Amino acid sequence: MTAPRMHEESLSILTHGVIDPVGSILWGSNVTLLVNVQQEGNELPAIYKPTRGERPLWDFDRGTLAQREVAAYLTSRELGWDMVPPTILREDGPAGPGSLQLFVDADQERNYLTFSEEEKQRLRPVTLFDLIINNADRKAGHVLLGPQDQIWLIDHGVSFHEEYKLRTVIWDFVGEPVPEDLLQDVTRLRIRMDEDAPLRDSFAALLSEAEIRAFVQRLDAVLADPRFPTPGPGRPYPWPLV
Repeated sequence: MTAPRMHEESLSILTHGVIDPVGSILWGSNVTLLVNVQQEGNELPAIYKPTRGERPLWDFDRGTLAQREVAAYLTSRELGWDMVPPTILREDGPAGPGSLQLFVDADQERNYLTFSEEEKQRLRPVTLFDLIINNADRKAGHVLLGPQDQIWLIDHGVSFHEEYKLRTVIWDFVGEPVPEDLLQDVTRLRIRMDEDAPLRDSFAALLSEAEIRAFVQRLDAVLADPRFPTPGPGRPYPWPLV
């Protein structure tokens, strides 16, 4: 099965299936539940993050983290990078509205801090992705390796702020030119984010207009100066690191 088809089938099950809670995941700062989603004999494990379980943050509007998770998936999909597992909003979750993301099979002992140098060299798209979505919390444990060494990225609830907030453990490519193939993907996304484009409406359902404008400005900035970022002002690393 091709990746696009697999993602479409996963999205269908996540969107229409019955959600059955399995247990809690305890290492996050927000309420996070492992669930099974069942539809017509098909079943998928998923991560459900109810909005009511979000810990209030001083710099992000309350009740918006689930939407940011979906916006990160939409960005990854539209770039053609497929690094974020299929993610949707469900209004009818067992604890109310929230995000629902396909659970990916990954070695939980492997993360950025344990990657080999060869594996780290594959993270240029991750670094660019975090710059584009303004990820304020790229911990080492948010970068996973799945079957066939597929790179998966999780936990994007504190992204897309209109103010610069990039915090990441991945500063391996500071000042390097962005590869041309990645720039081509960013260019295509930028075209689809024009004001009258349908994709922009999709983001409007998830982010504020100011956040969308800042998102587009970050795309423009990458295309105007296509180099990987240097640590900015303030705190460039998340805490804890894992």
